[in-house]
Amino acid sequence: MESLKVAQSTFDDIAKEIHSDQSPVGIDAKKTHIIILDKLLQLEERLKQIEAKLEAKDH
Repeated sequence: MESLKVAQSTFDDIAKEIHSDQSPVGIDAKKTHIIILDKLLQLEERLKQIEAKLEAKDH
């Protein structure tokens, strides 16, 4: 799937950010989930802004 490909530099940056030697799976799950949730909240806010602009155009 082309849409799931990530540039190697981005992959490496994210991997460094969420890495944890203390975790049996090698990542800090709490930090990872916080990053994901923060990005989802940012997307939600952007969608609300887009929807508001679209609604304003219709009126």
